Amino acid sequence: MRTKFNFFKLMSTSLLALFFCSLSFSQSDWKPLFNGKDFSNWEKKNGEAEYHIADGAIVGTSRAGTPNTFLCTKKMYSDFILELEVMVAPGLNSGIQFRSNSIKEYRNGRVHGYQSELDTSKRAWTGGIYDEARRGWLYPLTINSKGSAAFNNGAWNKVRIEAVGNTIKTFINGIQCANLVDEMTSEGFIGLQVHSIRDKAQEGKTIQWKNIMVVTENLEKYQTASQPHAKQVSFLDNELTQYEQRKGWRLLWDGKSTRGWKGDKSDAFPENGIEIVDGKIHFLKHQKSANFKRSGSIVTKERFDNFELEVDFMFRKGGNSGIKYFVDALTEGDGSTIGFEYQVLDKNHPDHNLGVQGNRTLGSLYDLIAAENLSEKSRGNIRANGPGRWNRARIIVNGGHVEHWINNIKVVEYNRFSQSMKNLIKKSKYNKHKGFGVGANGRILLQDHSPGDVWFKNVKIREF
Repeated sequence: MRTKFNFFKLMSTSLLALFFCSLSFSQSDWKPLFNGKDFSNWEKKNGEAEYHIADGAIVGTSRAGTPNTFLCTKKMYSDFILELEVMVAPGLNSGIQFRSNSIKEYRNGRVHGYQSELDTSKRAWTGGIYDEARRGWLYPLTINSKGSAAFNNGAWNKVRIEAVGNTIKTFINGIQCANLVDEMTSEGFIGLQVHSIRDKAQEGKTIQWKNIMVVTENLEKYQTASQPHAKQVSFLDNELTQYEQRKGWRLLWDGKSTRGWKGDKSDAFPENGIEIVDGKIHFLKHQKSANFKRSGSIVTKERFDNFELEVDFMFRKGGNSGIKYFVDALTEGDGSTIGFEYQVLDKNHPDHNLGVQGNRTLGSLYDLIAAENLSEKSRGNIRANGPGRWNRARIIVNGGHVEHWINNIKVVEYNRFSQSMKNLIKKSKYNKHKGFGVGANGRILLQDHSPGDVWFKNVKIREF
């Protein structure tokens, strides 16, 4: 019996040692970013807000009269998974920078790059992804209500950021908030933000971060599966992700040829006034020259009824264009190619101030319904980028129900068969077109409008 007892004791001890050895190896992949004692591996950038250490946590204190302040790692990170706990005083806004940079050549050292939002306002976008000092919101939580509810205001929250390859995911208290695919920046520092404040009453309030751990090796062991409620948003140029393909998306323009498109009043694609270059459709700037020939608008050869359409667009100062749907080339009236129009317009164009109560502004249903921020009730203006910067249009048509979105902010919603829409049409330029807007289907059009110099890319669609 003694021999048998010693054998099992030995086996048990060996297995236990093996278990703890394996656990230790697994845990050793995670490294602390903060030693709990000093800021030897960190440096402050841009602003003058104060950071200090209390009870093993980094504490940032808001300060009036200073721009955004960032406490940044000296080390750069590319692929990683970051976990930490954070508590933000109600009323403040903050964020966690990652794959971010600060170089003299870019706005004299302005910190820029991805940020996982920390938002204590009623908007509740904590865990959304903001591109600090560059493109603005990439993933607002207007498209993820479950993620929006994950943050506990005024308490400690666990934040997890996974940046692996071109995929970025964020989690708040185990709930996925963002699911982004983007390739703009692959490496940068991690930073803790104290946001600038406008209200003097917010001075002295704090943000606290603790238990800051990162893993950069064996990431496949630690990656989290995407949760079904977190819709993927991709910024890949003219390329579909596997997720998008599963969801039924297809490229409406392939990024390189004229396949599937033609002139709005011709069976052929325009030969003049338009170019396809670097994965973009470019309507050339209109020239006051006898040699210059406008291309005219282009339309899809296919017709669509119920769909979700996404198009990225960019205009120059004074630019004017549009994305039309349910388009038909009418022979009555003035013979214009008309349809419902998602307005693409710079505020410097004269048409911006025409129409009725702003119904010709960017994102509006042209000449019918003015765009307004329907996703943020407390904010008056929409979140649109100006000349020389890309915006993303999204148009959803499901039966009579139609929505316009810009940069994932809903700006227009209507029923095209409703009595109120009929009344709006009667008072608009479309009144002379019999049956306007009630057709069973139609083409999609990208508009060539004076003064030209408008760009489009990432044209994709899924049908219902």
